[in-house]
Amino acid sequence: MEDNLAIILNNSNKTISKLQVLSAFFDEEIIYKIYLRSQVVHKLFETNPELDINKLELFHIQYTDSVIDLLRKIKADNEKNVSLLYDEIHLNEELIEKLNNAVFTEKSYELDKQRQSLKMNLSMRALFKTLSENTDEYPFSRNINAFSNRYAQDFFYDISADQMLALINFDTDKVYKNTHATIQKKLMGLLCKVDFKTEFFCGLRSGDLAVEIYRFLDLDRHYLYLPSKNLLLLCDLSTIPNIDWTNNLSKKARILQELNSKNDLLESRAKLIKTRLPEPVKAVLSEYHEKISEVDFLQKIGNYDVQTNILKAMLNTDGL
Repeated sequence: MEDNLAIILNNSNKTISKLQVLSAFFDEEIIYKIYLRSQVVHKLFETNPELDINKLELFHIQYTDSVIDLLRKIKADNEKNVSLLYDEIHLNEELIEKLNNAVFTEKSYELDKQRQSLKMNLSMRALFKTLSENTDEYPFSRNINAFSNRYAQDFFYDISADQMLALINFDTDKVYKNTHATIQKKLMGLLCKVDFKTEFFCGLRSGDLAVEIYRFLDLDRHYLYLPSKNLLLLCDLSTIPNIDWTNNLSKKARILQELNSKNDLLESRAKLIKTRLPEPVKAVLSEYHEKISEVDFLQKIGNYDVQTNILKAMLNTDGL
């Protein structure tokens, strides 16, 4: 008899320990209450040998085991859904790593923008000289077109073909032209006025065509340089709407930003889903807790009731 008592009490402790683990996993008040109440029931039988110990075993079989099986099923389903989210996070991380290993970075772009500004200012000064002296000397700095070739695809803003054509369209009577370049007369006058002090502002791209936009340091004016034709014209950026000129992030950087933000959201969602307990289950567990907390509960052990049947039914229900 004593051996049977020890075995049932030992098995009861094991069952309650399983419930404790699930209580910690879900971190739900109602599960914790059920865990505590189960401990009270166990302690009652442990300290009152006159009670029928078989009823403790029956209590766990009818009630506690059903709760544990139900919570384990929900836990397994939740972890399956979380696994899918982490698969997506992993794929995003692989893409982030590839993008981070790209040759041209934001830092190199910023440095090369400064170099390109210097090259352009020197080239404009040289072009003015060749036009003034009517010489055939090549005015542009060495590898001046390498900048657009390197950065246009990733760092230049995309515009429509119509917008690009409107920008590079010009009146032939209003330009200076020689073998090496075509420059708007008014632009050359402004460049002389500011002593050729300009800086690279941004790049625009439409298909394979790219232009570099420069800003006068002391004037709220801009001009463009079309590397493929060595064409230089004044331009009005207000004719190109819907572009955030303050956004200096490359396409790569914007994608990285989006991927990192998405992964943060997926991580948060995974944490919520991992321990999610459906509302219908919470409601049944609350009724179950009330049932095992009743004063005369021990008298009813052995009689299956509605809550027990619902708990068992939920084990066979998909989409909890």
